[in-house]
Amino acid sequence: MKKFLVLGVLFILPIVAYLFFSSGVNNFAKLPVLTPQISNLEDFTSLDGSEVVLDNKITILSIYGSNIEAKEGNAFNLNEKIYDKNYNFEDFQFVVIAENGMQDQAKALLKELSTTIDTRKWKFVFGSSTAIQSFFDSLKTDLDLDEYLGTPKVFIIDKDRSLRGRPKEEGEEAVYGYNTSSVADLTNTMTDDVKVILAEYRLALKKYNRKEALK
Repeated sequence: MKKFLVLGVLFILPIVAYLFFSSGVNNFAKLPVLTPQISNLEDFTSLDGSEVVLDNKITILSIYGSNIEAKEGNAFNLNEKIYDKNYNFEDFQFVVIAENGMQDQAKALLKELSTTIDTRKWKFVFGSSTAIQSFFDSLKTDLDLDEYLGTPKVFIIDKDRSLRGRPKEEGEEAVYGYNTSSVADLTNTMTDDVKVILAEYRLALKKYNRKEALK
């Protein structure tokens, strides 16, 4: 009897542990929605005249305002730590919001970024100071724009146009955006959160494909 009990524990315990941890992953491997249905980009025009939208895209959103040159280091940090590892994901895009008149600075930054990687998924859009502030307000964060209507923080927007991040928890502040001035923040926090949201959509796509195959 003792022998069968030991064998039962050896075989059953790993299965129970697997089911437990699998359940945990399914329940917690989604990046929480902090602000649903933020504004779209209808008040902005792109650098090349093409339409840039947030719907049905996973967007890494930056706001550089009227001083793109000041955010060059931030863009390179983001390019190296996030874009370089994920830009091949089909529905992934990087959108930068800037003020009208910053087109030449945007072109110069894109030229610099393109020396190391294909920048086709970097999208610059331009609008008035009022449009920028209105869009930023729709994010409903605890952050503020600087005097140039920019911020070093970058935001994760999902395919439903919702802001994703980390809600406030005991002993920790909410994470609405990720500090692109800090390589540590990008490496230790944002990298993990981007992996989570991309895995979420990969899993959803696999489930959809399986359902289609069964029809």
